[in-house]
Amino acid sequence: MAPGGGICRDVIESRVGFAAYDMATSSPDLRSSPLRKAATGLGGNLGAASTNDVHELLECPVCINLMYPPIYQCPNGHTVCSICKARVHNCCPTCRDELGNIRCLALEKVAESLELPCRYQILGCHDIFPYYSKLKHEKNCRYRPYNCPYAGTDCSVTGDIPFLVMHLKNDHKVDMHDGCTFNHRYVKSNPHEVENATWMLTVFNCFGRQFCLHFEAFHLGMAPVYMAFLRFMGDEDDARQFSYSLEVGGNGRKFIWQGVPRSIRDSHRKVRDSQDGLIIQRKLALFFSGGDRQELKLKVAGRIWKEQ
Repeated sequence: MAPGGGICRDVIESRVGFAAYDMATSSPDLRSSPLRKAATGLGGNLGAASTNDVHELLECPVCINLMYPPIYQCPNGHTVCSICKARVHNCCPTCRDELGNIRCLALEKVAESLELPCRYQILGCHDIFPYYSKLKHEKNCRYRPYNCPYAGTDCSVTGDIPFLVMHLKNDHKVDMHDGCTFNHRYVKSNPHEVENATWMLTVFNCFGRQFCLHFEAFHLGMAPVYMAFLRFMGDEDDARQFSYSLEVGGNGRKFIWQGVPRSIRDSHRKVRDSQDGLIIQRKLALFFSGGDRQELKLKVAGRIWKEQ
């Protein structure tokens, strides 16, 4: 007898499946267990379970997410997902018996026969997927919420594009501009204090879409640099329809960068670390600023256009 009164059973999985089915359809003690309902849905004499009923059975009682193999069960037929099995320290969250390593093959078999809508159906995805393909699709569904593109703080807000635009405007006080050309001046009184910190984010409404212009100071290795780059508020496929240019200069010199905006599906840090943008070393930026080079006065101009 294992500690706590539970019985630890390590049984060959194929035998567990048949034994569990027999127990679920015959034992009076297990007639109300999830295993019995799942087994009935496999063709038992008690009638087929509805999709909604089976969907409920596939919800983990701990995290409430849908369970994927391996699905574990205690000797009384209560199920739990593999992630939560470790969280509950191998103790059944329903009856407190020991879970052991018994797989609920009957419920896993039921899941194979299901077709379910994407969890982002309310956001516009109307496709139906086999149960075991649903999770993979949802990780890359084009309708899944976007993360907030603001890089100045660790913002955890997610949502669709219209929601995030209002969030940036109201909560982060981001400047909003209409138009596909821009000319910004960035000023810093003590440019020698370069830290890994975002300076500014500006959102442009252009061609009926939104673009985020980032400008910041950080260290690239040991070298202090300034970087400007553009991100598109939408998916990567749509981002490829646009191009942009950035121009910075002074004292008769000029740097020009041309590229494709990155989707906000790519994090701010990922884009920055890939160096996919206009990068200027601090000495050159101060040279562009003119004067005594003790104050950064950098002009960054640019435009956005749509590829034909």
